[in-house]
Amino acid sequence: MHTLKKAWQKNAVAYLFLTPWLIGLLGLTAIPMGASLYFSFTSYDMFTSPTWVGLGNYTEMFEDDKWISSVKVTLTYVFLSVPLQLMFALGVAAALNRGLKGLRFYRAIYYVPSLFGGSVAVALLWRQLFGGEGLVNRALAQFGIEGTNWISQPDTALYTLIILAVWQFGAPMVIFLAGLKQIPTELYEASMIDGAGKAKQFFKITIPLLTPIVLFNVIMQVISAFQAFTPAYIVSGGTGGPLDSTLFYTLYLYQKAFTQFQMGYASAMAWLLLLTIAVITALIFLSARKWVHYQE
Repeated sequence: MHTLKKAWQKNAVAYLFLTPWLIGLLGLTAIPMGASLYFSFTSYDMFTSPTWVGLGNYTEMFEDDKWISSVKVTLTYVFLSVPLQLMFALGVAAALNRGLKGLRFYRAIYYVPSLFGGSVAVALLWRQLFGGEGLVNRALAQFGIEGTNWISQPDTALYTLIILAVWQFGAPMVIFLAGLKQIPTELYEASMIDGAGKAKQFFKITIPLLTPIVLFNVIMQVISAFQAFTPAYIVSGGTGGPLDSTLFYTLYLYQKAFTQFQMGYASAMAWLLLLTIAVITALIFLSARKWVHYQE
């Protein structure tokens, strides 16, 4: 007992400084998460007391055509935007790593779009670019090509958001660039003596030594892509686009919670999304044993 009291007195100042964080952890994270878990098993509209329905919300999802559509749209977005974004980021990072003058300037310029990744302003800008009278169509008109309203066509609306995600490649690019600078130049010099060309150096030296960075970027960008909301909400006007072509999972969750006030159903959707991200992240970590190489 005396030991515990002494330890408490010794760490009292530390606990005092941690108090704001602990309050935020409990009040803004732990308690809301616990409440949403409870609501996910209830029928709750925020105006009446919640009614226990057990797994009713979870089973109802698989009979909901719009929920199924939102899952398909989100998976398409994730599995197209993430690889394209990372390939583009790695390509630019490799180009900047070749002793380019003004590296800091270019690195900052390329990083700027990532700073406004989830902003309403960028989403509105994108809506104007790909609208019927947007800059994209004006550029196409210079070559005699008649454009269309890209965000109003179900065949193209989602791809405009994928392009937006790829354009915001700055964050993974900076991380790739840092990783490239950690690769010993002696390895490239030795491979040149053995007659290896640039392409062989890239695939035999650069990529293997960069795989830990690739793993980190893949996990971070997959999680971010699953949580994408603002671009889909602004570009589609909150409706999910033509024929639900941009109805992201998070957008449908928002509609259920704050438009239809089905808070219990929305809570179940949120927990299912959390579980999905956790499972996919775990699978990526498990697969990393086969393709991630660490320097010894």
